[in-house]
Amino acid sequence: MISRRLVFITSIIATAISSFTLGAMHMRRADAVTEQAYDAQIASLRAEMRTQLARAQRADGIVPAGTVGTSAAGKGETAKDDASPSMAARAKMVAEIKQELQSEMGLLPVHLLRDRRSSFVELYSSDNFGKTNYGTAGYLGRGYFITVKHAVVALKEDSDPKNSRKITSVKIVYKGKEIPARVVDTGDADVEVHSGDWAIIKTARELDLPALHVDSSFSYDFAEPIFRLGNDYSKGIILSTGYVGQRTSNGLVTCLTDGHPGVSGGGVLNQRGDLVGIPIGRMQGDYRFSFILPIRNEMLRRLPSYEPAAAPTVVATEFPQ
Repeated sequence: MISRRLVFITSIIATAISSFTLGAMHMRRADAVTEQAYDAQIASLRAEMRTQLARAQRADGIVPAGTVGTSAAGKGETAKDDASPSMAARAKMVAEIKQELQSEMGLLPVHLLRDRRSSFVELYSSDNFGKTNYGTAGYLGRGYFITVKHAVVALKEDSDPKNSRKITSVKIVYKGKEIPARVVDTGDADVEVHSGDWAIIKTARELDLPALHVDSSFSYDFAEPIFRLGNDYSKGIILSTGYVGQRTSNGLVTCLTDGHPGVSGGGVLNQRGDLVGIPIGRMQGDYRFSFILPIRNEMLRRLPSYEPAAAPTVVATEFPQ
């Protein structure tokens, strides 16, 4: 009895193993056939792509080429390649590309920014109460500087009727030394951040500083890139960049550029490096929202060789107390 059962069970197991083995072999053969068909399709597609590419190249005359440049056939020899641009043409092309990038990205060459930085100086003024304020002034040549009126003149809003405040001295920092300066002309502002908040000061002698080129025709178009240089926090002349916002009803221009204490009287430059305005104030509590006073011809009326011309009107920046 036991022997028959054993034989029966053994036969069932053997049959199962045989069936599993045959099934696995069949599946492997099916997978192999499928894989071969897939590889054949890939090979066919690659061949077709190569054929199409070759046809396109023959039709358009396109010949693949590397991007390695050859400047000389050997040491001390000049390359003979009619297809290569001349050095002059190459230099012109590079200059045009740089100019286009600068224009599109609102950039100014670093060497130009460094040159313009030396045209601005730190400005300090003291009053009859022993208080000293600091700001910035831009050099116009022949000892003349442009700055804000509220930096060098006590405005009405600063004056106490009983104790009238007066500016007793104005100095600029030149080569590490304080040089006295006097006020020779001002606008009509009696408060800060005003279209008449500008002043011209002069030192006793001409200084060895590069004079700024003034452009009073700058349009201040929306989103126009600008460059601001000023005596931020009395830490020296520092650069900040920003963009033009819009004109205000009182003749100023709003912009997004740092309006830190001390930048009043500094310079706003366009992409050519011309002086086009003066930072004169900021929005209360927001150092990134500044006010610019556009340069007007009347501001230059006391400078030698000044020729009057019709021009618009403008306004002021906060001078730190």
